[in-house]
Amino acid sequence: MHSYFKYLLTVCIIFVSTIVSAQPDSLFFKKKTNADIQLGWRTKKEAGLYLNQVSFTNWNAGGTNSISGIISGKASAKYKQEKYFWNSSINMRYGLNKQEGESVFKTEDVIEVISNFGLEKDPQSNWFYSARFSFNTQFSNGFNYPNRDEPISRFMAPGYMFLGLGMEYGRHIERMSFYASPFTLKTTFVLDDDLANRGAFGVDPAIYDMEGNILQNGQKIRRELGILLTNQFEEELFENIKVNSLLRLYTDYLNSFGNIDIDWELNVDMKVNQYVKATFGSHLRYDNDIKNKVEINEMTNEEILIEGPRLQWKQILGVGVVVDLDNIIGVVSKS
Repeated sequence: MHSYFKYLLTVCIIFVSTIVSAQPDSLFFKKKTNADIQLGWRTKKEAGLYLNQVSFTNWNAGGTNSISGIISGKASAKYKQEKYFWNSSINMRYGLNKQEGESVFKTEDVIEVISNFGLEKDPQSNWFYSARFSFNTQFSNGFNYPNRDEPISRFMAPGYMFLGLGMEYGRHIERMSFYASPFTLKTTFVLDDDLANRGAFGVDPAIYDMEGNILQNGQKIRRELGILLTNQFEEELFENIKVNSLLRLYTDYLNSFGNIDIDWELNVDMKVNQYVKATFGSHLRYDNDIKNKVEINEMTNEEILIEGPRLQWKQILGVGVVVDLDNIIGVVSKS
């Protein structure tokens, strides 16, 4: 696993380096003049529903009837002037699956907010000063199925907030940016007593006496200061096929400097018509603070690592209906 992680990290670094060093034309981009830049506000809002159903009747190969669905909502607001810009977006997804003879379980759960502000460094440069904020958590309890008695995560447990200052590249290159911040504050929230007392997601666990009574509750907030590198790539590679990639690399100065947290989302949207869309999504995550399994020594209250952090990977493939809310609002307002 350790060698595999090193291989993955190498691939991620090569991916970022290739995008940053490549010429714009090789990335389907073209450099814009000031006359080409669209100034003012641009907004976009859409909602989607993806469904998948499997049913068997006298099917000799066997199988289990099931139905699953994911509901999603996206909104973005972008403001641009000649010397500065402000981009913000919110992304929410929630999915459920029901199999015959089994209880309903969760397949997707995301709340994510991203906002970044950029100020032009030099009219002749593609670099500009930037401040970036991001926050993400989930709607409901998460379980290590089939165990439903003990949640492994909840709303705001965890919640992650990043706030940093740095430099961003990409002001005149459409749909691609590279952000580097040597001063990024990462705050981890674990606003649940049980999870905080267990020291989940890297917070300090509770301290117990010899009889198991809590002497000091676990910490619910963990703060880190480190380096954040972000690369975002969005482009319509072919007609009605759009790719969106967001890669984040973070390492803390004080706690295990050099251990890199990886968060890489890659989504490919294939538009069938105005309303029907197929999507493929891949989400890779590695966080050194998330231990797979730990135990507490009853004598010393020290953590005993049973299984260390693991590479997390989530894949999504679906076909559904996506509605552009801006078009609906425009039609209603005209009528």
